[in-house]
Amino acid sequence: MVLFTALLINTAIALATASLYWDGRVPQTMTESDLDSSIGPYLTVVKGSEDASHYTTLLGTDSTPTPLWSSVVSEQVVSLTITNSSIFVPGGSTPQNGFRRTDLIAQGNGSNSALDAIMEVGVSKFYFSVQENEHLPLNYSHEYQIVFIEPSDGTHVFELQLGTPFSNPSTTELAADARFLKVRDHALNLLFETPFTAGQWHNFAVQVDWKNLTLQVFYSTGGAELVAVTSVAPNPTAAIGSAGQGDFHAALLKLPLVDPSEPATEQNDVAHYGIQEGTTEGLFYSGLFVEQVLV
Repeated sequence: MVLFTALLINTAIALATASLYWDGRVPQTMTESDLDSSIGPYLTVVKGSEDASHYTTLLGTDSTPTPLWSSVVSEQVVSLTITNSSIFVPGGSTPQNGFRRTDLIAQGNGSNSALDAIMEVGVSKFYFSVQENEHLPLNYSHEYQIVFIEPSDGTHVFELQLGTPFSNPSTTELAADARFLKVRDHALNLLFETPFTAGQWHNFAVQVDWKNLTLQVFYSTGGAELVAVTSVAPNPTAAIGSAGQGDFHAALLKLPLVDPSEPATEQNDVAHYGIQEGTTEGLFYSGLFVEQVLV
């Protein structure tokens, strides 16, 4: 598979004729109380033990969102953070002590699964913009998964990743592209990567063909128009139909490092075991929405 590494295809790609499935660009009227109650575009239950607004902050007019959509909507920047309390406990099951995570999950009319069934058919395009939080830096010796579609089997239809990929044993050396934003397919093949430069918005769109099992990645920075940075790439290991549908997450999910003192049978269980430093880390998000692509 050909890898396009931060090399933009020459012709800018205009937004396809489309209809909006879901809009996660947070309006100025939305409050952190709404986050705590999962009112609005996001389900906010995947977090630590504190209220959702402890980990997710709406920045109002104090921060400038991606300028890419400023002529279309007025939105708030969303700040996601993780702390040492960011341990998610799925209903009635084992705490995810290996992860530190704060997730925003797309929902419509109070249901994420009903939205999945509507927006993940035919061809749909998932938009998202991310910016570094220089005051709460990441630890790039870890792997971070920050945008993804997650079916019920825990895989990702695609994902946006940062950091050094998890390995056993863990390495003390940063991966050469640890500070790159990386789009990977369902089989974790690298489709596109670009340096995560500070002080600017990095805009993405990933077009998913749910029938033909393909992906295409679009990218820009700041207010520049999105352009295709890959050709249409096969995503053959993703499931067809409802088995392949999953929740759309904007997340700050930090995988652990292997703890060599733990039994070998537990060391690859990244959700429940491993080393976390307990630091507070953050990222900024903007421009989250999903469109139907009419082909």
